[in-house]
Amino acid sequence: MKQQPTYPIASVDHALRLAAILQLEGALTVTEAADRLGVARSTAHRLLSMLVYRDFASQGDDKTYSAGPVIRIGAHSWSRTARLRSIALPHLRRLADGIDESVNLAILTGVALRFVASVECRQELRVTSREGMSFPACNTSSGLVLLADLPADAVERLYELDNSEDRPDPSLLARELAKVRRDGYAVNHGRSERGVVAVGVPIRGLDGQVLAGLSVSIPSTRYDVHRLRPLVAALHGAAQGLESELRSWAEWDSGNAADDGTE
Repeated sequence: MKQQPTYPIASVDHALRLAAILQLEGALTVTEAADRLGVARSTAHRLLSMLVYRDFASQGDDKTYSAGPVIRIGAHSWSRTARLRSIALPHLRRLADGIDESVNLAILTGVALRFVASVECRQELRVTSREGMSFPACNTSSGLVLLADLPADAVERLYELDNSEDRPDPSLLARELAKVRRDGYAVNHGRSERGVVAVGVPIRGLDGQVLAGLSVSIPSTRYDVHRLRPLVAALHGAAQGLESELRSWAEWDSGNAADDGTE
């Protein structure tokens, strides 16, 4: 279970968020980095310069910054995540405004869940942005809906090499995932973070497979079980809108590939 440090260091948090963005989404400019973090361009430039110095980032001839050798991953993984995030953000903002709670978009990376987008609500007491953070998938609502979409043997293989203290009991996880499949959503009562309740639903692609999880995060002091049904309905509504737009993008991409003579 993660707990926010008693004395958080903003500059470290900003640098780590930038590293995660570069790893998952690809290149960005100083201006884009400043906008994402909500800081001045000079601050963003100093942060990126330090990441370059420590090989967490690389600067190109065009002055953009990309993932450095320490965190570089496959060339195609970030582009898909970046597009998903870009398409999803307007839907997340509308959802956050509608329910006045913080909302998140997350993907599965092995047995971990990585938050790729967050929109905070306007309330003074709120769950803050989780963008760039990673949690054990089995302890999160979005992680459970993503795991529930996998065949049972695939879930077993994922956890075969997991020796962490957060490794779930296989039989208990199997029963929980079966319930998530039946319900179409998952609830997390303080399993990933104390004092936070989260509800998550799946985001499906053209092939019907789950691409990501969409969740709402609520301070436990404000959560009421009677809110569960309307929250799930709002999440499913936002998920359907996002899935529809993702289908349109996929069809557009497919058409362009055919026009270009590429596959």
